[in-house]
Amino acid sequence: MSVHPIRRFPASLARFGLLLALAAAPAALRADAYPESKVPSPQYRHGDILVPEFVADEPVRAAWSAEAAEHFLDRGALAWARSKSCVSCHTTGTYLVTRPALSATLGRPRDEIRDVFVEQLRARQGTPREQFSKGTRSGEVVYIAAGLAEWDRWVSGQLSAETAEALELMFAIQLQSGDWYNPGCWPPLESDGFHLATQAAMAVAAVPTWEASASPQAQAGLAKLREFLRTTPPPHDYGGTLLLWAAARMPDLLPADQRQRLAERIWSQQQLDGGWSIRSFAAPEAWGDGSRAERLRSEPDFARPPSDGHQTGLAIVVLRESGVPATDPRLQRGLAWLERNQRESGRWWTRSLNTDRGHFVTYSGTAYPLLALALSGRVNGTAAVQEPSRSRALALSESAAGR
Repeated sequence: MSVHPIRRFPASLARFGLLLALAAAPAALRADAYPESKVPSPQYRHGDILVPEFVADEPVRAAWSAEAAEHFLDRGALAWARSKSCVSCHTTGTYLVTRPALSATLGRPRDEIRDVFVEQLRARQGTPREQFSKGTRSGEVVYIAAGLAEWDRWVSGQLSAETAEALELMFAIQLQSGDWYNPGCWPPLESDGFHLATQAAMAVAAVPTWEASASPQAQAGLAKLREFLRTTPPPHDYGGTLLLWAAARMPDLLPADQRQRLAERIWSQQQLDGGWSIRSFAAPEAWGDGSRAERLRSEPDFARPPSDGHQTGLAIVVLRESGVPATDPRLQRGLAWLERNQRESGRWWTRSLNTDRGHFVTYSGTAYPLLALALSGRVNGTAAVQEPSRSRALALSESAAGR
């Protein structure tokens, strides 16, 4: 007696096969064959791009693939940019602050995403200043500046006029406290002003020659930013991780002993399987405005949260950029966890802190692992990602001097 093929596999595999089939099918066929109410909600969708929803039991790949991860990041960013035409911290923002560093190993990032950043810069330049104390507008400007700066650093090798304008706007909307307004609506990326302050510092560090040509207002804002990060305790260990990342790129930001303490906090939370869990880096009440605390505490694995792609990738990136060698046995355990836990779609699983629909944190939860593996020389068998060449740094300097 023959058995229907689907019955030979667990339900999770059957469901994932359906999702892949939906993603591969032409848009018209998908719409005709499945009523809208019965089509699984995609994580990203625009035109022929359909990235299926992410589920915790998606099968793990037999061998990890940089190309699969890059394909997911590329499609997600394009679908978001084309459907939303905005800079979001969780997708297009993450794409442009991480993907340019992978240019040497995975090719040039999408110019289309940079174009969206420039378009949004122009739109934000006409926004009344009081509007930046509402919603996510301030966060968008910080990520626009950071993404354009990373593009200059890794792709063009020249400080662009757009990046300089974005940095000026970023400091023009800075709060008196030295950070930026952040409503705390979608942890971890749209969580607090401290997060935006660390991202702003990394934006400046990406184009170090910009400071000399900055306006007096922006230079004063940069001084205020440095003072804020030096004197404001991180709101939680996740903020401490971001502070260490900023300090790795802006070496004069923190003294060596403080950087060492921040690194030790990261190491102290490495799990037995080699990975890290984002849920171990802040109390439930400390995420954003605290409104998700009850939900987070009710999770079945609250007492022992599993390792995830976002925090494991982020921890390794920060430790590597802080000088930890890729040969460190503890780091090797983390890298091995990443290589063991990529899913068939190219993503790494990270459960959302906000909602069990969408799980958009899996986007940064894939970008960070890919960057971590590249920084450790595990992408395409190449050497670890290095700083731009001397000639590129010279081009940045000459561009700034000629403006």
